[in-house]
Amino acid sequence: MARLELPGRDVVGIRANNPGPFSLSGTNSWIVDRAPAWLIDPGPHLPAHLEALSQEIDERGGLGAILLTHDHLDHSGAVAEMLQRFSPSPFAGARGAVTAVLGDGDAYGPFEVMALPGHAQDHLVFLFDDVAFTGDAVLGEGSVFIAPDPGALRGYLQGLERLRGRAPQLLAPGHGPIVTDARAKLTEYIEHRLAREQALLTALGRGARTIDAMVAGAWADAPAQMRPAVELTLAAHLDKLEEEGRLPDGVERPQWPVAWLTHA
Repeated sequence: MARLELPGRDVVGIRANNPGPFSLSGTNSWIVDRAPAWLIDPGPHLPAHLEALSQEIDERGGLGAILLTHDHLDHSGAVAEMLQRFSPSPFAGARGAVTAVLGDGDAYGPFEVMALPGHAQDHLVFLFDDVAFTGDAVLGEGSVFIAPDPGALRGYLQGLERLRGRAPQLLAPGHGPIVTDARAKLTEYIEHRLAREQALLTALGRGARTIDAMVAGAWADAPAQMRPAVELTLAAHLDKLEEEGRLPDGVERPQWPVAWLTHA
């Protein structure tokens, strides 16, 4: 089980042993400060991970609250068990069975809350001094899928621009390594998404109308195992083009059941 240390800050990340195509090397749970400690994204319900989190929190003088960047199961599966272990403790997030509902601009404990939907409707980022805990809005490696909610991709790009404008020094992501050049990573994410959009427009301009043709034109470099995530993100791109009046007629649209979007 990996332990991630933020240099010069009283913050530790504990990575769950749940590697996979979507979770990469595993889900990062972050523990911030002490007496009390604050737990961001407890992660999946895995006994070894729960024990590691509990030991770290005990050593730091107890739990102040659990905060959730978003409610996908690889980030939230351990919430109930951790609340039971450290009862009574507050539980804060954008929706669901929380004791504190958080929204953009809120202050909670030592954190400032920033809404950054796109990967999920309820996605939040937590700002702590010069560190941004980004969940799945920005990863330490690779890119994220965008769930095709109304306005999702437009809002995601705007959120990345807002976060870049806040000029954090470090990003503590939900997956992958710590990002030590936050501005460069945020710029990379914005440019990557815009490059996908341009590749999709080029494919559409050449007559691509089926899902297969659009994926081949704009996501030819994506591994086959990531095809579900690619199609979700394609749907979000098509929504954005339609909102802007740039989507031609006759384009096949991906369809996904809502249950899939829980990203178990």
